Amino acid sequence: MSTALANIASKLPPQFPSNIGLGITALQLFVTATSYSTETNPETRAKYSKFSQANGKDPSATWPSRFAMMVIYTPALLVALAILLAPHALPEAGLPSPSLAAAMCAIHFGKRCLEVMFLHKYSGRTDCATPSMIGVYYALTTLLISFANDASIRFDNDGRTHAKIMVGSTLFTVGLLGNFYHHYLLANLRNAIKTTKYVAPTGGLFEFVATPHYLFELIGWIGVAIVSHQLNVYLVVTSMMSYLGGRSVAQNEFNRRTFNEKDWPRDRKNIVPFIF
Repeated sequence: MSTALANIASKLPPQFPSNIGLGITALQLFVTATSYSTETNPETRAKYSKFSQANGKDPSATWPSRFAMMVIYTPALLVALAILLAPHALPEAGLPSPSLAAAMCAIHFGKRCLEVMFLHKYSGRTDCATPSMIGVYYALTTLLISFANDASIRFDNDGRTHAKIMVGSTLFTVGLLGNFYHHYLLANLRNAIKTTKYVAPTGGLFEFVATPHYLFELIGWIGVAIVSHQLNVYLVVTSMMSYLGGRSVAQNEFNRRTFNEKDWPRDRKNIVPFIF
C-alpha cells in the first residue's frame, strides 16, 4: 500500500516539503471538500454581494458594499505587489522571488479592484466579518502561490517549461478577458433600462449559464496553476472550483426565484454550458 501511494505521489507535481507542507495540503483538501456544500446552503454561504444579510444590523458592524469588496481584493493585491517589488528593496525580508505566477495574481486582483472602483454598481451594506475573512484567505492564497513558485520558474532552454508558460499564460489571458467581458455585461444591465431592480443577465455565455464570469475566472486560475506546476497551486484551483461551483448553484437558484421562465429558463446551467 505504501509503495503504491509513493508511486502515485511521485507522478504528482511537487508539493511543499516537510510536515508543514503536509499540513497545508491537508487544509487545502478540507477547504475543497467543504466549500461546495457551504456555498449551496443559505445558512452557511458567504454573506456578501446579493447574498448579504446586513439589513437591520448595527451600522457600526457593517460596511458599504463597495468598500467591503475592496477589503476582499486589496490585501491579495498588496501581497502580490510586495512579492514583485520588495525583494529588491528588502532582500533580508525572506520573501519569495518574483515570479510569473505572482505577477498573474497582481494582475487578477488589480483588475478586480479597478472593477470594484469604476465598473460595478453597488447598493446596501455588508457585514464586516465576511469580507475580512475572504480578504485574508485571498492574501494567504497569493502568498502560497508565490512561495510555491519560488525559484521554480526560469526562462531557460527547457522546452517543457516554455510550453507550460505559453499554455498557462494563454489560459490566464482568456480567463481575464472573458471574466471582464461578462462583468461588463452585468454592470450595464441596469443602465439599459434605468432601474435599481435585479435584471436577468443576457448576452455572451449568460444565454447558457448563470455565472460565466465564474467559469472564466476558473480558466484564469487554471492558467496560474499550469505556469506554477506545483501541487498546492493545483489545489488552490480545486478549492476555487468547489467554492465558485457552489456559489454558481446559489446564483442560479436566485435567478429562478427572481425571474420568470421567459427571462430565465429553468433548464439553464450553473457554470459550465450544457454540463453543470
